[in-house]
Amino acid sequence: MDLITSADVAAAAERLAGIVVRTPLVPCDWAPGELLVKPENLQPVGAFKLRGAANALARLPPERRRSGVITHSSGNHGQALAYAARAHGLRCVVVVPEDAPRVKVEAMQRYGAEIVEVEPARRAATARGLADEQGLALVPPFDHPDVIAGQGTVGSEIAADLPGVETVLVPVGGGGLAAGVATAVKARCPGAAVVGVEPELAADAKESLERGRLIPWPPERTGRTVADGVRVGPSELTFAHLRARLDGIVTVGEEEILAAVGALARSARLVAEPSGAVATAAYLAGRTPPGRTVAVLSGGNVLPEVLARAVAAER
Repeated sequence: MDLITSADVAAAAERLAGIVVRTPLVPCDWAPGELLVKPENLQPVGAFKLRGAANALARLPPERRRSGVITHSSGNHGQALAYAARAHGLRCVVVVPEDAPRVKVEAMQRYGAEIVEVEPARRAATARGLADEQGLALVPPFDHPDVIAGQGTVGSEIAADLPGVETVLVPVGGGGLAAGVATAVKARCPGAAVVGVEPELAADAKESLERGRLIPWPPERTGRTVADGVRVGPSELTFAHLRARLDGIVTVGEEEILAAVGALARSARLVAEPSGAVATAAYLAGRTPPGRTVAVLSGGNVLPEVLARAVAAER
């Protein structure tokens, strides 16, 4: 299986110039050791997903996207594709699981997306079926080289801003972000470790790496975690990247995730959704190697009641 290259990431970075925010590295003096956070919650759609969606859309031939685009998403990728499609004047359809956070569904609708709600296990198949029926171009949330290359620009920015980085922590759901970041960081900072982070309740990628093959977890199992953005597992394509380029995966518990959401809000003034806070949670819990570390805060589209509970929780 062909993997993306650092050249693919560099080409994506050129396409995304002026479209995505080049997010800074924020020092966390309140945390032990040397922690910096890469706040992708500052993107226009509140998450890193705009990078992959915009790059993939830019790569579609005009005749392929003429009828519009479609995807399946629990929220952030759907928002990103709707945002990018609106900029091009294109129709956008998003198939969402019935348990998707309302704050994310409403945001997709604000960007002009047409929403189709289905059972969690049926969203990918439904999107493929509608794409065939209506002539829509399918832009998957992670299972595509152009999406992975776009997400990889997070890693190329980290490497450019902190060449001496020792560890990069990145959330793992479908694996597109981790695959792209690992590709970019390993090319420019070969001595750095890139470590994925999953919730204990949705650790399908970790189990898959340990067994050497994809071990899918059903939605009723991954649906237990509060980190809704990482409830989906990797594809064959992203798994191939993770096996080749990731240095491992660690897991965090639900209380540790919410504690990280609270710490980021109180101490860094950064709003993180639970999925976006898992990398910081792993660092604060001492699950990762010591040294100069960057934790990717992948998104900040959090339910208000979840944020309030996390901020008010005992420290």
